Amino acid sequence: MLASAGTHAGGRFFRSIRGVALACIFMSASLPAGAAIAQDANQTTDSQAIAAIVNDQIISSYDLEQRVKLVMVSSGIPNTPENVSRIRDQVLRSLVDEYLQRQEARRLNISVTQEELDTALERIAQRSNMTVEQIEEFLKEGGVSRSALEAQIGSDIAWNRVVQQQFGGLVTVGQNEIDEVLRRLEEEADQPRYLISEILITFDSPTHAEEIAAGTKRLVEQMREGAPFEAVARQFSQSASAANGGDIGWVHASQLPDGVGDVVTNMQTGMISDPIRTVNGFYIIEVRAMQTGTGADPMRDQYSLMQVLLPLTPDAEAAAVNRRAREAQEFRSQVTSCEVAAGQIRKYLSGTSSPPQQVIAGQLEPRVRQAVARVPVGGVTEPIRSERGVEMLVVCAHRPAQGEMPTREQIDDTLYEQQLSMMGRRHLRDLRRDAVVVYR
Repeated sequence: MLASAGTHAGGRFFRSIRGVALACIFMSASLPAGAAIAQDANQTTDSQAIAAIVNDQIISSYDLEQRVKLVMVSSGIPNTPENVSRIRDQVLRSLVDEYLQRQEARRLNISVTQEELDTALERIAQRSNMTVEQIEEFLKEGGVSRSALEAQIGSDIAWNRVVQQQFGGLVTVGQNEIDEVLRRLEEEADQPRYLISEILITFDSPTHAEEIAAGTKRLVEQMREGAPFEAVARQFSQSASAANGGDIGWVHASQLPDGVGDVVTNMQTGMISDPIRTVNGFYIIEVRAMQTGTGADPMRDQYSLMQVLLPLTPDAEAAAVNRRAREAQEFRSQVTSCEVAAGQIRKYLSGTSSPPQQVIAGQLEPRVRQAVARVPVGGVTEPIRSERGVEMLVVCAHRPAQGEMPTREQIDDTLYEQQLSMMGRRHLRDLRRDAVVVYR
């Protein structure tokens, strides 16, 4: 349940893994009231229909089917024929891009080892409060092979190495650029700020833009119908923020791309925008919060959290589930601190607690972060039914972030990542233009 954060060598943040959202389902207070590896053309059998040909490599219909299913299970989009039809073209375009990225990585002799893939899966499992085996079972239930997930992860790792190797040394952030950002932030200190998440889908030509526009509209429809924004961003966004679920933190409207800021100023908290066309892409924006001035960023709030568990097998009978539900509510009503919680949970059969962990709000999955924010110090979150049983978090301590201007180093890192991401998108655009891609 507790997410982890990673840093890039040299102090630069360049997130390399597009985390998979395997979110738990939050239950009501009464609980029961509830790699696809590219194949050479001569390796493809007649039994595999062809979805696309990317230079000399084939994307089979099976490859595409596996990726569509992966998108479904990881984004929360219901797996219905209508939804599959809606997102199929967008998924295929994303898959074509990945093949181009892998081909470029091979040209530069960049490879990803099985050990690196295993490590990445372990990190995903930790963020999801699951084991790798549980993730494999979760995927299996959705008809997805582990190799399909490994293919996506491997492409992300390899492409980020391509971008870093080819362009990392070319990116420079001047002191005057940092000065300009600080000056603008000081001038806008009393202006509204917005807590924003973004999805960026790029296009290469006006004709391509029309096709992309239709795809982005379908994504907006899915999210407005309930698909989690952060999960869709991880799967489809081409911005550097994709690895963080699209989260770009608190910004002023002037910090957003031309045209995007004007839309944001007319949005309300919780709204998801229609696709916003820019020079070479479409943005989808979610406004998660807004405030006036340079107040504290709640994403930087510090928490001390204790995880407690009332074990329950996945196939437990209704009577056992009801008993655990009553015990969870009784536990919540009696706990006033983590010290009390540690002793109280042991009164229930096999009940356990973990040592308190120090976390930053921004490291938590969005649903967990929202649940924790609603609970005072000494309180317990609503029960969650997971594979392990009934889980809750006890808030041992909470230290709100102090409002402050970003440091020069933080601005430097942000500008560096933005420029590197832009160069990566341009390089992928060039690869698309030079490629021979045939859709079937």
